[in-house]
Amino acid sequence: MTVTNSLQIGPVLPVLVIEDAGHAGALGDALVKGGLTSAEVTLRTAAGIDAIRALAGRGDLVVGAGTVLTAEQAERSIAAGARFVVTPGFAPAVVRVCQDAGVPVFPGVATATEIQMAIDAGLGVVKFFPAQQLGGVAMIKALSAPFSGVRFIPTGGVTTALIPDYLALPAILAVGTTAVAPVDVIAAQQWDEITIRSERAVAAAGGAA
Repeated sequence: MTVTNSLQIGPVLPVLVIEDAGHAGALGDALVKGGLTSAEVTLRTAAGIDAIRALAGRGDLVVGAGTVLTAEQAERSIAAGARFVVTPGFAPAVVRVCQDAGVPVFPGVATATEIQMAIDAGLGVVKFFPAQQLGGVAMIKALSAPFSGVRFIPTGGVTTALIPDYLALPAILAVGTTAVAPVDVIAAQQWDEITIRSERAVAAAGGAA
């Protein structure tokens, strides 16, 4: 199954900031128990690569790398087992590394110009970031009119309550959210809470995958 197909089936993408890679096993268990099938591990912490490696080794989560800023980070993430790469903005060097490796890359876009850059690079899926601050559902509706072939993964300020509104748009592939497993909840090792939040997000998306 391709990454895109996986996200279509399970369209809630938890965005994870993990400060201790030793938490990855229990965190993965909590997400899977709650019905989630994918995860984006950001490189905002030094533990990011090791956490990707740990989660990717499970086999029951499609794991990607987020906040990838450089080609070197992309290479390390892919070597650690990342199935996809997400960037906060359009990064040509990162896109090239991923395309050369045959790994899907979802570059961050905020404007029509950046969407056009993604199309020119041969990409059909982009991260819309920061989604809520940029106008949310209404903005994606406006952008999807001229860019009808592009699918969006809105991320940034997307709460569980907003998930149905986003997924009601045909242009939305999946939604990225930190609400499922906030950094403080992960750090406190509140795994049952993360399972509950995961279940709520899956329910908001329309049910289990």
